[in-house]
Amino acid sequence: MSSVGDEGEFDPRHLDAIADADPYPYWYEDADEPETNPMLVRTETCDLCIVGGGYTGLWTAIIAKERDPSRDVVLIEGHEIGSAASGRNGGFMDASLTHGVANGQERFPDELPLLEELGLNNLNQIEAAIKRYGIDCDYERTGVIDVAYDSHAPSYLDELRDDFQQLRSLGQKVSWLDRDQMRAQVDSPTYTGGLWHHDRAAIVDPARLAWGLKAAAESLGVRIYEDTKATSIERDGVGILVQTPLGRVRAGKVALATNAFKPLLRRLRHYIVPVYDYCMVTEPLTDEQLSRIGWKNRQGLSDIPNQFHYYRLTQDNRILWGGYDAVYFFRGKVSVEQESRPESWARLSTHFFRTFPQLDDVRFSHAWGGAIDTCSRFCVFWGRALGGRAAYALGYTGLGTASSRFGGEVMLDLLDGKRSVATQTDFVKEKPVPFPPEPFKFLGIQATRWSLDHEDKTGKRNMWLRTLDRLGLGFDT
Repeated sequence: MSSVGDEGEFDPRHLDAIADADPYPYWYEDADEPETNPMLVRTETCDLCIVGGGYTGLWTAIIAKERDPSRDVVLIEGHEIGSAASGRNGGFMDASLTHGVANGQERFPDELPLLEELGLNNLNQIEAAIKRYGIDCDYERTGVIDVAYDSHAPSYLDELRDDFQQLRSLGQKVSWLDRDQMRAQVDSPTYTGGLWHHDRAAIVDPARLAWGLKAAAESLGVRIYEDTKATSIERDGVGILVQTPLGRVRAGKVALATNAFKPLLRRLRHYIVPVYDYCMVTEPLTDEQLSRIGWKNRQGLSDIPNQFHYYRLTQDNRILWGGYDAVYFFRGKVSVEQESRPESWARLSTHFFRTFPQLDDVRFSHAWGGAIDTCSRFCVFWGRALGGRAAYALGYTGLGTASSRFGGEVMLDLLDGKRSVATQTDFVKEKPVPFPPEPFKFLGIQATRWSLDHEDKTGKRNMWLRTLDRLGLGFDT
């Protein structure tokens, strides 16, 4: 079998499967989307202003009010709640705060047991909040399986076994699946093994989660303005002034949760880059089609190369299939036009049918893309500015559906001067290595993508990747 990552010429049958796909996020289809809140057209005053209405901003607002119901909180969002990454991602809610145990071991080996514990507690807190606020978001705590393919470099399977042993030593509920056991869970002729994380991941409808968090925040008294883009922040006496096109907010403190969008603080622009991720969903599988692959336990799945796929079942038994391509556009351009990339959808379609050839009669109904923020350590980082009255959390690199709550909680700790277990860690205190200016940033990212693809095919890290490893910039799957 050819490599899952080798597309060659696209098979006409695989192109036919996406021909009628609606270039629109599936999560927005036939959903009870809430009415858009008004934009800010006057001056507001508050104790805390939150800039950004994605998961990080919404969790920050909710936790701030839960800690102190008398705290006056205003949240402003440049578009609509859930319109960016928070409403269009794959809906994987992973407990890892470090983008996987391998990346955590590479960067924070002494703190890894604590960070894994904090991550599990964070996921438990999310589940409790979903129940507490009655959020209807199709939450299923089914776990996730890291999958090995027969086309992967042999070293990847060894690395997966190493992860299994390490997670067992940390006391986590994980199971090693050999070829037959893996195919008994989800049947693909390409599978050679898997690592099942039983209780450290869930799947969710991401848009409904965002809208549910919005409703929860408003029920606690948070004032939310949409279509209200922050254009600048500056010191304002003992507080902070946030400017918007038609209004402004005078706040005692500000929490910045802008993620992939251009940071208001110029110092942060060298720390993050926006990359575009693409995914698709099939039409609902019939019971007979689903029986061809099993998947009775409905786990989320992800394969293990540098360029990886993630996939899961929706509530109505569609397969969401995404990943592999992570595209950086020159100068970090972010625009609606880049959410459509037919060549990425064609590549994903080819990979899907190589993985599940027994589903050759399945077609895709939706295909879309969106920007995520990444940094050189591939997981969230924090900091303060403007005399400690502003704080930020950025750089999630695609696993922010769960870790965004932790990001918001720590951001509040920093703003409130609260000494917590998390704020004493190097994980929170340290920042990633900044990216170089353009055009070196673009050239470096393209060289890294090519090298990662080469490693996926050969199992060998070239000189460029080894150099990045020595500089602390390497990505370990």
